[in-house]
Formats: sequence, C-alpha cells, structure tokens
Amino acid sequence: MAPSLPAAPRADLPDVAHQRVPLARPLDWVGMENIALPVRLPDGQGGQLQVAASIDLSVNLAHADARGIHMSRLYLELQDGLARESITPAGLRHLLQTSVDSQAGLATQARLRIRYEALLQRKALESDYAGWKRYPVEIEATLAEGHLLLSLSFAVEYSSTCPASAALSRQANAERFAEDFAAARPLSVNVVHDWLASERGLAATPHAQRSRASVRVELRPQFDELPLVALVDAIEAALGTPVQTAVKRVDEQAFARLNAENLMFCEDAARRVASVLASDPRIARYDATVAHYESLHPHDAVARVSGSND
Repeated sequence: MAPSLPAAPRADLPDVAHQRVPLARPLDWVGMENIALPVRLPDGQGGQLQVAASIDLSVNLAHADARGIHMSRLYLELQDGLARESITPAGLRHLLQTSVDSQAGLATQARLRIRYEALLQRKALESDYAGWKRYPVEIEATLAEGHLLLSLSFAVEYSSTCPASAALSRQANAERFAEDFAAARPLSVNVVHDWLASERGLAATPHAQRSRASVRVELRPQFDELPLVALVDAIEAALGTPVQTAVKRVDEQAFARLNAENLMFCEDAARRVASVLASDPRIARYDATVAHYESLHPHDAVARVSGSND
C-alpha cells in the first residue's frame, strides 16, 4: 500500500491577518517566549552535544499597517535552524538573519534568548573522585542593522568564609589556649599539638556560607565560540572556593584549607570576579552580582560591580 501524501492546504480557510489594522503603529518586538527546543553546543573537542533549552524569539514589526508577523514561519525557521546550527556567534547571526528573512519584509531586527543548564564535570581537590555541576546559562543575541549584539550570562556557586568571624574565632582560640596553659608548666611541640587536636583546641569557628556569583558579559563577536567554560574556570580560580561534588575526607580537608586561605566579604568576592572580567579581551562590558547567603543573619550580603573594557 502506497504511503498517503500530506493533505494540500485548504484555500477556503479564513485568514484575518490582512484585515484593516486598528490603532496602526509599528511594534518594537513581537514573538514567542519559553519555547521548548533542543540546542546544539560545541563540546570543546570538535564535536557537539544536545541539551534542552527554553527560548524566546522575537522580531520587530516595522510596518505600521501590518496586523501581525508570520508567527508560525518564525517558529519553524527557529526549529529547523537549531537542528542545523550550533550555538556559536556565527550560528546565532545566521539564525537571527533567517528570522528576519522569514517575515517577508515585515521585520528588520530579531532578538533571541536561550536558557539552559550547562553540566560540567569537576574533579575533586585531592582524591580521584569527580562529579557534575550545573551552571545556569542565558545567551542573548540581537541582530540590528547588520550588527550582532551578543551577551552571555551564567552563575557560579562558591563558599565564602567571613574574615571578621575568622578573626574573632582566632581570638577565642588564643584566649582558650592562654586559659588552659596559664599554670606554669613545660610546653613542647607534642603538648601543644595534642591540645590543638583536642576539642579544647577549637573554641570557635568562623561562619561560612554557600554563595553565588551571577555574571553577565557583553561579548565582542569576533571569535568562534562562546567562552563559557573558560570564564567559569577563571572565576572559580579567582574565588578559590568553588563548591565541590563527590568528595573524600581528604578533599573536605583541602576545601577547609582553601576557605581559610580565601577569607572574603562580598566586597572582596566582587572585586575578584571583576578582576577576571576586566582583563578578558573577549568582553566589551560586564556586570556581576555576588550574594553571600549568610549563616549569621537572616538576610543576604550582596555586592555588584560593572565596567567596560574599552
């Protein structure tokens, strides 16, 4: 039995798109939000991987007397384009230009937002363990008058130990030591070592909390790929205390050492993040917000920083 052919479109179905436009005027953006589609990303090894994404796509309606855009054309072009194009600056430019072209003269600009979660494998600090961490990502691309405007947003989680709390804890530990060894007696390395290793050797601990750096960068589009992994790596290295995945005790101890070596207020963390972004030639402008989800207070400590790399 021969396969059936798709039915021909019916010519008698009503089409109200060409009716008179009340209150005619151009519109800045018209389109769709939260479209569920897979996107293709470079895997860093010459191949591609596919992830689920939520996408916003819109075009301007440049003609005041046009009732609306060709919405279904816009969706189908996006779906087909994402099946062909990888998410690179060149691929995004082509997707946006195709979106404008699909409107048969009704549009001159297009804007695309892509949200997904990047899963990156991270090695433990000391052991041979490894695990996966997720990083929320948003890509925004706008094509206007032939110019591609491109931004990349993502978030990094890390641990922050309060410098003030650390200083107060050291003082409490010193006072405990003076109290326990006030009586004149011989001190040796072994005696002090055993005291430090005992419960008496820890009079107070500084408070620490999970924290987050949220970053948005406007990119110069003269490169082949979006520098997500490179920027995540650089910011985690600058902060010094990225949260871990699978750990053994040796990793947990190494993490505790890193926290002691990287005491920071939210202001310190913001400056560390900014130092990375301000030195990257791929970035035209940056905005970053760091939030320390306080364990001492019922509110968060937040710092914001921005700048241009002219």
